[in-house]
Amino acid sequence: MKGSKPQLIAEGKRIDGRGPADLRQIRMEVGVLKNADGSAIVEIGNTKVLAAVYGPREVVPRHEEQVDRAIIRCRYRMLSFSTMGERKSPAPSRREIELSKVIREALEPAIISSQFPRTAIDIFVEVLNADGGTRTAGITAASLALADAGIPMIDLVAAVAVGKVDGVIVLDLNEIEDMYGEADMPVAAMPSMGKITMIQLNGVLTPEEFRYALRLALDGINKIYSLQKETLKKKFVEVEE
Repeated sequence: MKGSKPQLIAEGKRIDGRGPADLRQIRMEVGVLKNADGSAIVEIGNTKVLAAVYGPREVVPRHEEQVDRAIIRCRYRMLSFSTMGERKSPAPSRREIELSKVIREALEPAIISSQFPRTAIDIFVEVLNADGGTRTAGITAASLALADAGIPMIDLVAAVAVGKVDGVIVLDLNEIEDMYGEADMPVAAMPSMGKITMIQLNGVLTPEEFRYALRLALDGINKIYSLQKETLKKKFVEVEE
């Protein structure tokens, strides 16, 4: 039961003070784990996600290897202290298993896996704090971690969710908006390639609302993509210095 629905938009402002088309404050950093081949942390509002990449490396078990490409494996996990209320069980939930697959499929089109046949590239996404948009933050962080690991990619992948809250199409839903909104649509894309790699819709949008929501999502993705590039550039400039 969701309980009684709070008013989430009043006088054009959302419950956290943002306008309908505003992203939350975003912070990104790469190279945060010394023992990983690549790593990144992404904070979007109060949502905080850590991604680590290992590989290309030997495939275990060997029967899973592919002769023409690397296999991409992904595990998404919400840490037991990441949510409010009851502590989450450490065992993988059905949702975590599903989102592991969703994140992998959103990233695979960007990875040039043919350069590393008979190997595995492992992606780990850990949600440190959850306040809505964990799958999209996970995709954004994992893409940065892949780039940090030097994995060849045709483009970075950035992601954000749009939705309908109190009848208004809004960008970058937080947890309470996701919980009480009428629709939620996570989108991932490779902006410089002009390709969408993931789109999901939970709820109902009219065709006009869908088209507007998609444009809003892509606008947000372009802003996140710019931050990704700035974050990577900053690291490599620091290395050169």
